[in-house]
Amino acid sequence: MKTISQFILVILIGLLFTTYGCRDDEFELGALVTPTNLTVTYEIMGVDAENPYGDGSGKVSFKATADNAITYTFDFGDDRDIKIVANGEIIYPFATNGINIYNVTVNAVGTGGITTSSVSQVEVLSNFEDPDALEFLTGGDSKKWYWATDIPAFVGLGPEAEDYGNLDFTWPNWWQISPWDTDKECMYSAEFVFTKTGDNGLTFEQLEGPAFIPATYADIIGVAGDLCYGEEVAPNLYGVKTVTFSPSSSMAALEGGYRGTTMSFSDGGFMCWWVGTSEYDIIEVSDNILKVRIKQNETYAWYHIFTSVKPIQTK
Repeated sequence: MKTISQFILVILIGLLFTTYGCRDDEFELGALVTPTNLTVTYEIMGVDAENPYGDGSGKVSFKATADNAITYTFDFGDDRDIKIVANGEIIYPFATNGINIYNVTVNAVGTGGITTSSVSQVEVLSNFEDPDALEFLTGGDSKKWYWATDIPAFVGLGPEAEDYGNLDFTWPNWWQISPWDTDKECMYSAEFVFTKTGDNGLTFEQLEGPAFIPATYADIIGVAGDLCYGEEVAPNLYGVKTVTFSPSSSMAALEGGYRGTTMSFSDGGFMCWWVGTSEYDIIEVSDNILKVRIKQNETYAWYHIFTSVKPIQTK
């Protein structure tokens, strides 16, 4: 999944510099300009004489500037999603517990996708934990989860931006799937397992079932949309992934009554529905229900509901 995510990242950046249209000689690509004078600064949240590595939130504020840069990408060196940041400014929560050193790579992207890179070494403390979520997900040991196919809106889509008002951006008010929707039944065989490791470690693995690729992303990677695929399209679909918790920073999580926890899967892990990201805001988690939200971009977010009790379709 890491390779596919990087492939899509390149395509998305390229689209920033591409004009739609196919008529010969009507458009010309402008001069290819390499960004120069790239400068990256950062500030670890809560640093003082008694806390030289921060306040334990793991949050670090980054600012990148460069001449002739159109956008910036950040790879934080922790096996989580690469971020595209138009203005070069981002607050990022590192999630691995303890004091850790990360090599943060920033690319300033110019016209035609030409980049200039800078690497910064950041040493920061994270002690964020969500022991209740850990216990609910694993049952104290290991627990299987399934799509909650028997209830409405187990998959949905909603706006991301808070300017929709009335908290419309905190739930899937644009589109919701119906129970046992036959258009998506190819993915209903998916089975997942969360396993507790050590005192507070957590892993995730998809045991059965395919990757479902929505049409929007299928177009990007060149396959037919709204269909299920295996490892030939999603090579890291299977395998054990490390899960880390971090404080959520999305507006929906902060204002929508969410748990306030983001869980992130290593190595491009995801829960069947592939949209190129491995980060999930936990809306709600209990013994048998897991509700999550995937912020897709600044426009929209996906919503999923899973259950630890395998649904049985009755006619």
